[in-house]
Amino acid sequence: MALLTIFLVLYVIIAISLILGLLVNGVRPSKTLAWLLAIFTIPVGGILLYLLLGRNRRKNKILKKKDVSFKGASKTWGGITQKDNLKHRRIINLVGKNCGFFPLEDNKAILLKDGKTTFQSIFNALENAKSYIYLQYYIFEEGDLADRLLQLFQSKVKQGLKVRMIYDSIGSYTLSKKYIKGLKSAGVEVFPFLPFRFDRFLSALNYRNHRKIIIVDGIHGFTGGINISDKYLKGDPDLGIWHDMHLQITGPAVSQLEEVFLSDWFLVSEEQLQLNDVKEFNLADSEDFVPIQIVSSGPEDDFANIQQTYFSMITSAKKYLYITNPYVMPGPEILHALQTASLSGVDVRLLVSERGDSTIVDWSIRSYFEPLLRAGVRLFLFPDGFLHSKIIVSDDSLATVGTANIDMRSFEHNYEVNALVYDEGFAEKLKRDFLKDCLNSIELDYDQFKQRTWITKLKEGTAKIFSPIL
Repeated sequence: MALLTIFLVLYVIIAISLILGLLVNGVRPSKTLAWLLAIFTIPVGGILLYLLLGRNRRKNKILKKKDVSFKGASKTWGGITQKDNLKHRRIINLVGKNCGFFPLEDNKAILLKDGKTTFQSIFNALENAKSYIYLQYYIFEEGDLADRLLQLFQSKVKQGLKVRMIYDSIGSYTLSKKYIKGLKSAGVEVFPFLPFRFDRFLSALNYRNHRKIIIVDGIHGFTGGINISDKYLKGDPDLGIWHDMHLQITGPAVSQLEEVFLSDWFLVSEEQLQLNDVKEFNLADSEDFVPIQIVSSGPEDDFANIQQTYFSMITSAKKYLYITNPYVMPGPEILHALQTASLSGVDVRLLVSERGDSTIVDWSIRSYFEPLLRAGVRLFLFPDGFLHSKIIVSDDSLATVGTANIDMRSFEHNYEVNALVYDEGFAEKLKRDFLKDCLNSIELDYDQFKQRTWITKLKEGTAKIFSPIL
């Protein structure tokens, strides 16, 4: 009886302290109310769920992010033209204030669609590396690609290059100890991101590094939606080939992408590396040079940087806004922005995969279709394999390719990175590709879609409850 009394007293003290914290640091009244109800009505479980999923990490700074400065830091204005500056100054200033990165000119930006093209370009750059290779991925799966990378790393380390790698401990949970040992034996410096540890299990489990970054000699950089997985080449037994978009950057903007990697490297290794000052990119004069601005976002940042960037892109669009994304669970802010843009006369189109890799996620995504269709947003379902690209293009002048989905996990819980490209030619290429994919997709009709059965609506509504943590 005495132990039970002590337990109840401790439980009440913990519950009251969490409730006070919610009232002081709560983000939205509806979210605060939901957690209050969970703590009050679910004994023990409510507290554990809140500790795991509910804390406001931007305020609490569960993992203290140190201010790391880099020699030759690229957080300077890049000389973007006055015309583009005026046209996109809101987004430029927003990203600049949030991330410290401003657009840098004189970059080559090559769109890499799907796995074959992407990995050909990646391996070509890696094989020609002269000084160092930095690599980080959310999903790093063993297979032909991973074996080929290991052999290449072994060769490059023998040549005297530094090879550093970060993998997410949850996304890459299938990566075997044998493979990791092989990397270390080859001389690769490799670290997991937030591995399982008892002392920070509840505080770190829900926060993952979803970035995909490769840096070669500070000259070539890669980012986008494609992970290290053979399913991009051989397909998936259930979904078929995974379709995705990646971006190769050559030029000054690679330094911003490298800073993102170095910040993550410091977090996992506590080693502060210096940004390499690359002055010569050996690029021939070209009219294809584009200004690029990197935007990164993570739960330690003061604001939801990429969510704000997406919001600004949506609300700034004047003619059209075309979005490709596999996980569209936007939350009220982005949902209202999309509806408002469409109702204001902007041609808003959304391309998503007809089939997904999770049943509950699929139902949650579909729960947002009716309010989008009702506002005039055109929705297309891509039927061939699984569409995993994360792209937005608007008004033939602005585009983004990156790692961030349109969901609360990407906005609030994950470490993400996107590249903003301020260029008409680049935007038009993405636009043409988007429209081509739409021609091969199934467009939803609002009147037909709203006639779905009440059981379907019940599944959607139930799944939508879990959208903030999916």
